[in-house]
Amino acid sequence: MQNKGLVKLFALLFGLVSIYQLSFTFKANQIEKNAEELAIEKIAETEPDYRALRSQEEANYLESIATDTVFNIGIAKYTYNEVKSKAMNLGLDLKGGINVILQVSVKDILKGLANNTTDPVFNTALENASEVQKNSQNTFLEDFFIEFDKIKGDTKLASPDIFYTKDLDGEIDGSMTDEEVKKVISTKIDESVVSAFEVLRKRIDGLGVTSPTIQRLGNSGRILIELPGVKDIERAERNFTTMAQLQFWDAYKGEQFYQFLAQANEVLKPLVEEAKAEAEEAKGNDSEDATQQDAIDDLLGEATTDSTEVKSAANPLLDLIKGPGYQGGPVIAQFDIKDKELILEYLNKKEVRALLPAEQRYTKFAFGKPSKNSEIVGLYALVGNRENVPQLSGAVVTDARVNFGLTGKPEVSMQMNSKGAKIWEQMTGEAYNKQSQIAIVLDDIVYSAPGVTTGPIAGGNSSISGDFTLSEAEDLANVLRAGKLPASADIISSEVVGPSLGQEAIDSGTMSFIIALIVVLLWMVFYYGKAGGFADIAMAFNILLIFGILSGLGAVLTLPGIAGIVLTIGMSVDANVLIYERIREEITKGKGLKESITDGFGNALSSILDANITTGLTALILFIFGTGPIKGFATTLIIGIGTSLFTAIFITRLLIDWYVNKGGKLTFSTAITKNLFRNINIEFLKKRKIAFIISGIFIAISLGSLFTNGLDQGVDFVGGRTYLVRFANDVSSSEITDALSQPEIFGSAEAKTFGSENQLKITTKYKVNESGAEVDEELRHKLFTGLQPYLEGYNYEQFIDLTNENKQVGLLQSDKVSPTIADDIKQASVWAVLGSLIVVFLYILFRFKRWQYSLGAVVAVFHDVLIVLGIFSLTYKFMPFNMEINQAFIAAILTVIGYSLNDTVVVFDRIREFFNEHTSWGFNRVVNFSLSSTLSRTLNTSLTTLVVLLAIFIFGGDSIRGFMFALIVGVIVGTYSSLFIATPIMYDTVQRLDKNDKNKE
Repeated sequence: MQNKGLVKLFALLFGLVSIYQLSFTFKANQIEKNAEELAIEKIAETEPDYRALRSQEEANYLESIATDTVFNIGIAKYTYNEVKSKAMNLGLDLKGGINVILQVSVKDILKGLANNTTDPVFNTALENASEVQKNSQNTFLEDFFIEFDKIKGDTKLASPDIFYTKDLDGEIDGSMTDEEVKKVISTKIDESVVSAFEVLRKRIDGLGVTSPTIQRLGNSGRILIELPGVKDIERAERNFTTMAQLQFWDAYKGEQFYQFLAQANEVLKPLVEEAKAEAEEAKGNDSEDATQQDAIDDLLGEATTDSTEVKSAANPLLDLIKGPGYQGGPVIAQFDIKDKELILEYLNKKEVRALLPAEQRYTKFAFGKPSKNSEIVGLYALVGNRENVPQLSGAVVTDARVNFGLTGKPEVSMQMNSKGAKIWEQMTGEAYNKQSQIAIVLDDIVYSAPGVTTGPIAGGNSSISGDFTLSEAEDLANVLRAGKLPASADIISSEVVGPSLGQEAIDSGTMSFIIALIVVLLWMVFYYGKAGGFADIAMAFNILLIFGILSGLGAVLTLPGIAGIVLTIGMSVDANVLIYERIREEITKGKGLKESITDGFGNALSSILDANITTGLTALILFIFGTGPIKGFATTLIIGIGTSLFTAIFITRLLIDWYVNKGGKLTFSTAITKNLFRNINIEFLKKRKIAFIISGIFIAISLGSLFTNGLDQGVDFVGGRTYLVRFANDVSSSEITDALSQPEIFGSAEAKTFGSENQLKITTKYKVNESGAEVDEELRHKLFTGLQPYLEGYNYEQFIDLTNENKQVGLLQSDKVSPTIADDIKQASVWAVLGSLIVVFLYILFRFKRWQYSLGAVVAVFHDVLIVLGIFSLTYKFMPFNMEINQAFIAAILTVIGYSLNDTVVVFDRIREFFNEHTSWGFNRVVNFSLSSTLSRTLNTSLTTLVVLLAIFIFGGDSIRGFMFALIVGVIVGTYSSLFIATPIMYDTVQRLDKNDKNKE
């Protein structure tokens, strides 16, 4: 081998760099383990909320050493922050945490740019665009422009009633065409989404989470956030979705509205009676149009109230009062939290607002922040105006910090800029003179409404008090410092994994990795003797390089990523097998050992490169279209392919040359395997018709099942929420399904056994189009209520707690995918599969110069994919593990495509070689002999890969079992198709084309 010195230098450097990179991971783990032990030692389990306190103590310790030198390697010193930034990142499935995709509301931004106009064309276009978005692949802005153009008539976007406003003056004028305005609005929308991105980034930085990911997805207004290791999920979600729209309003005294409530109650009586009568009539008429019922529901407020609220219209408003306000205070009355939306709906009806005197006609009603563990909330009346704009907003806040008030409770102190300070002094002066209150409102919730007792407050200092915990106060200060979001941000996709489940994934992933590695190492020695030992050394070096590169790139290691590494181990054997089989062939021809080694490596190179490039191309497409853990799988697969090539071609060669040059003897076999698969000459082509019939039967059965049984589509593709719940004892999935499908729970749900009989994956579409903390809390409560008889003494807090690293019973993981993003995932998956087929077709065409080779390969891949889909369709109802069709399954399909092509390309490469060497042979003989000569490599690689996959399947954990099953089926079918489908199809098309050419002559 030429340039041995250079190869040795590169190998040494790569090895040292990998060790250097991995050293930071080991050091970071050591430091974090120490921090955890210190927190456990300092805070006893007897303290209330001890897990949260330990987590906070751990974070405080790590923050205290952030800039301290903690790692000295002699030639350089590193602080903890530097060590952590260089350490390998673990994904959610290994560390626990949360992954969300936020949709910044472009609709809200458009409304804001148009100053909340009442223009009917504009608002109709907005609503139409919202409806179209449910099945559209366009951005909301694109659909809005399309819908506006359909109905605009003479209305222009540059109308003073739409975008020609005071705020946009200078950028838009009345003479501009719609196309010109669209460009400006597109820019404004993009600026708003960028602003939202920056606000969210600042908020996440304030949380102190290590290795967070925040990424803008295209130009759709979607933002991906991933926080591995975060334990307080609700706190994290609160930071994502809180708009932080801070406002300061003058507040009326509560007693000013007592008479108004009584008058409103009288006005509401006939309205509620009428609605009640219509509702009863609708119940008795099954053919009543659904939209009419929805309208009645809206009027009655049934979306947020129970049936008792419309049983009687005696006092529809006054009967809902649970307590009075207090004399001289801003609270009008107190109500149940569940009645909030109904009360606001009542008070904002035009018939009710008409009762307000002229000086109060712009009154803004709002509810306060409920006390902890209280179901009662106060109603406030704020001094509004025609523009519905507060006298002072959060835009003037320059800083926010947590302090402790006179009562010892946390509160948030704010500092305003000079403009805000001036207005604040004026507002507090007026409140002092009138002896009134100023309401501090955050996202339409009154946090406090203090009076002013010492005269005007100068300097721009103010504070927000309330029934805060320390973490709530810190979060509020954090979001105020970061600034408000330009529009609401809804969670359209989320994945929440508890740390106990993450630890289980690490344990199972490590177990599968070790077992697979041991099996492969032993197999290589068993089959190839000493040469197999050299391949094992190269493989161990390969693993070091993979982990070193992952760490150096800052890539995230996921459970599918570990599976990708283990699969790479199996596939890396393929390159060594190809080389060793070629060396054995050369030895059989009577060549000397050194010459056989040189020719074996040289002859195998083309097959190795072609096979790995085709697999690499499919992995690259998977990386482009995949998200989260699947992207992790693709990353490790791509890295593994590259390092496998380097170690198999160069490191193995170095070791073999070193051993042979010092007089060592290598036979590349053992006594058992010496004559295994030697001198085989199978007439494969004679059996192709039987193979076509067998494959045709399997494909027909698969298509029949796909059309009748269908597939078990996961929430990735259809939308919905899933919850992974573990019980103390075995439970019946059908019994749980019935319990959760009751009308008072979800109405419709499905529970499936996930792994062991005491673990279920529960799926529901209940309120799938709604998002927010309140909706998530409602679903968790309903889930707990439905499962309570099976939880044996566990309370709600224990059930939902995701901070416990040793949790064995309760909610372990939750996922949500909205129907909109589910459609996008489904479309991206289809494009990924089609894209991989097109790319591979073109590559094989480029390499082999004849389209018949490409056709044979692609037909074989279609064959493999259809059979894998068919087996999943036939068996998903009774298999004891999850067989959902989701993003992981698409990753498996693409891997199957890559593996099938790997086999096929090796055969094609041998056909091309023999065709050029044995010009006197007929094409039939060339094909049969090529298939026979590569059979040893095909079976050897397939068996090795299957053993590896079986190790992951058995020991790799429940979440990855369906993924592995698809790969196992794919490897078996792919091996078969490379022998009996791809090559015969290529042969038949070549023969038919040659026959047609002869006939033309």
